[in-house]
Amino acid sequence: MKIAYYPGCSGEGTAVEYDRSTRAVCRALDIELQDVPDWSCCGSTPAHATSPVLSAALSARNLRLAADAGAGCVLTPCPSCLSNMRHAAHNMQDGAFLAEVNGLLDRPAGELPPTYSVLQYICENRGLEDISRRVTHPLEGMKVAAYYGCLMVRPSSVMQFDDPENPMSLDNLLRALGAEPVQFPFKTECCGASHGVPRSDITAGLSGRILASAMEFGADAVVTACPLCQMNLDLRQKQSEKAARRRFGLPVFYYTQLLAYAFGLPGDAVCLERLAVDPAPFFSEIGKRRDKRNAESTGGAR
Repeated sequence: MKIAYYPGCSGEGTAVEYDRSTRAVCRALDIELQDVPDWSCCGSTPAHATSPVLSAALSARNLRLAADAGAGCVLTPCPSCLSNMRHAAHNMQDGAFLAEVNGLLDRPAGELPPTYSVLQYICENRGLEDISRRVTHPLEGMKVAAYYGCLMVRPSSVMQFDDPENPMSLDNLLRALGAEPVQFPFKTECCGASHGVPRSDITAGLSGRILASAMEFGADAVVTACPLCQMNLDLRQKQSEKAARRRFGLPVFYYTQLLAYAFGLPGDAVCLERLAVDPAPFFSEIGKRRDKRNAESTGGAR
């Protein structure tokens, strides 16, 4: 089956590292991606907040292009893009709504391929055993908090992936990489989303709660699958520290970056240099744990 890839706008801007690591991990997992030809923005938050019909039309256009290219499904790394495309397909089941959408398109939407997150596709079509077999640089028991955000699994009737209240896909993936997933109560709470620009105080407070909770449950780092969540928790972490009057210093990775690292892929696939919070202490600790394990193993063999 031909798989179309929709990178989304952030993949060519603020989340270049997510796009690069996603492509590299998919290649390592023998998942062949073909970019949707002439893709355009899905409308993100402004489109569906202004007009659900316009938002659906933007998504339908991209899905139509994927279908024209012979794709059996479309993968996207971004939960916001995924949400828009899933909602478009869901809402267009209504004939009146579909007619309005077609009125904005050059030609009728027709039959469109299903859309999945890259995370869902990896979990359901490769599996944890396959992931574990490919690990050459395990995360050596590092404690990592899996942060899912608002959109990845909600609403469950539309997203149809994982548990909407207690999702575990990222947690299970981390465990397959050798990490210890941290169970913390804010894994699906909002980080402030797009309020980071008009109301940075709101985002600082909400993101600060998430980071504080992760730290209180012993996390060495946070992992996410959303470009906006990653930006709020990483790039704006100083704002959260100021609001909380405490230091966090937690690196915030895309899950694909940790997959790329664990698979032993080159540095340009991991793209750690683009993180705002220095990840060096995290990987230094992994090295210490690996050296200790090797020393214990050597000593035990004598």
